[in-house]
Amino acid sequence: MGWVLMAALAILVGAGLFWFVRRDKGALQFLGAALLLALAGYAWQGHPAMGGSPKAAPEHQQARDNDFQALRPDLLGRFDNAGVWTSMADGMQRAGDTEGAAELLQNAVHRHPRDADLWVAYGYALVVHGNNMMGPAAQLAFQRAAAIAPNHPGPRFFYALALAQGGNYDEAERVWRELLPTIPADSQFRAATEQRLQAIAQARANGEIPPAVAPAAPAATNAESNTAAPATNGSSDR
Repeated sequence: MGWVLMAALAILVGAGLFWFVRRDKGALQFLGAALLLALAGYAWQGHPAMGGSPKAAPEHQQARDNDFQALRPDLLGRFDNAGVWTSMADGMQRAGDTEGAAELLQNAVHRHPRDADLWVAYGYALVVHGNNMMGPAAQLAFQRAAAIAPNHPGPRFFYALALAQGGNYDEAERVWRELLPTIPADSQFRAATEQRLQAIAQARANGEIPPAVAPAAPAATNAESNTAAPATNGSSDR
């Protein structure tokens, strides 16, 4: 059956091209040689009797949006320069390409080194690519964002959010509590910070996360540990 189809295909191709090359003897010879070469290649490599083994198309696992992707449009903006770059990176993360998303934002901060929002996005992308762990490169990115915009709550808020996503709730809570008094009452960041602090408190109350670890008490100094009551003179004055 395979040879029949191959022969029929060769005849159809030859008939279709014959109209254009019928007056050129050299072209006719080239056409005949090409068809014979195709038949020879099929005879050598073709296996028409071999059964097929179709494969299913590879599945692309879609990752759910992380906290940064959910909050970023409302807190950092959608249509500015950082929003354009970050939206592209979000799409790559949803497709499972966390490395590509981090590299894209790395290029973005190189092009726009004074954009604090891009540094925040880059830091968070590094955290996501690092299995939600805060590595040195991610921490430096957040520090860079805070240095560019020291009065903006975004760098510290999303830094704490990344810490919480990695399970470091104590440090995240500490950063949010220090940040909260500095945020204006009408800022969306204030409402988001209050919600996160309430969520941590509720999760601790429900036993979903461990209780907060109390800071260790400072060790007593040698002078304090060796203090004693002043000695009295056992003999009476005369």
